[in-house]
Amino acid sequence: MTSPSQSSSTGPRHLRVTAVLIAATTAAALLAGCSDSSSSDSDPLKPAAPPASGSGKDKDPLAGKAPQSGTVVVGSNNFAESVLLMDLYGEALKAKGVTVQYKPNIGTREITYGLVKNGSVTVLPEFNGSLLSYLDKSATPTTPEAATAAIEAKLDPSLTMLDPAPAEDKDSLTVNKETAAKYHLTAQSTIADLAKYGPEIVVGGSPEFQTRQQGLVGLKSEYGLKPKSFKPLDAGGPLTVQALKSNSVQAADVFTTDASVTREHFVTLQDPKKLFGIANVQPLVSKTALSPDAVAALNAVSAKLDTKSLLTMDAQVQNDKKDPLDVAKAWLQSVGLG
Repeated sequence: MTSPSQSSSTGPRHLRVTAVLIAATTAAALLAGCSDSSSSDSDPLKPAAPPASGSGKDKDPLAGKAPQSGTVVVGSNNFAESVLLMDLYGEALKAKGVTVQYKPNIGTREITYGLVKNGSVTVLPEFNGSLLSYLDKSATPTTPEAATAAIEAKLDPSLTMLDPAPAEDKDSLTVNKETAAKYHLTAQSTIADLAKYGPEIVVGGSPEFQTRQQGLVGLKSEYGLKPKSFKPLDAGGPLTVQALKSNSVQAADVFTTDASVTREHFVTLQDPKKLFGIANVQPLVSKTALSPDAVAALNAVSAKLDTKSLLTMDAQVQNDKKDPLDVAKAWLQSVGLG
């Protein structure tokens, strides 16, 4: 697992996808026009997206039809968090009187970028570091502003990026509740606060984490963290979560919005030196298909959406099995955007 701004084959959930996973016939059909059904070519390294009841044919009166003139099509990639983000931005548009059609679980970035480019999808919630890595593997921005500028330089002229949200879904160094209690670590603590206890802890992560800058190499050079040992696991998946739960590792590479953080009372340490890059939620949109009021509605969602809020909503969907549409509506109401 690497930073969303890096181009490794074992990157984050929303980056760790390749075109070879997609059958050519599926890609051709999708690029010809948006499909209403969920993609059957889901990434095996990502959890399957739960049904988005607000986006299904039973609740979308436009499902199965070509978008009408003036309809904004909001899509998602094929993982649960992307579906939730689709509902958040889509419902905010609906609250402003915009006619919205949902296209959930379309597939991977190799497909969804083409659909926004050809106008089949109007709005796609993206992650700026991951999108930039797709467009330019050599770019390594450390601020949302730099990422936006770098993306805009590579985007198709018909597309643009709206405001980035503070919310990020990226790699992190996360400790279990026992370690947090032992060393008095909180959500405000940094990786440097753990570094002094390095000789007492075992760090877990994907095998590649041991030799990457966005891993043990960077933890040592940037924060002085030298763990007692390293335990090779998976890339933030069930092996890593179980190892943290059992305390066979005290710290591990876990995504910042992974539902296990809430469920297991893990503590994600702050990364002020941006070792793990950036991965802000940021809508990719068709440049001419949105009214100024629609753009303002989308930017208002991004302004309110922070990592803690996104983590809480992910946990409600993935841990508590709530409908992502209901979760999205409740959050929008709570911040005055519903």
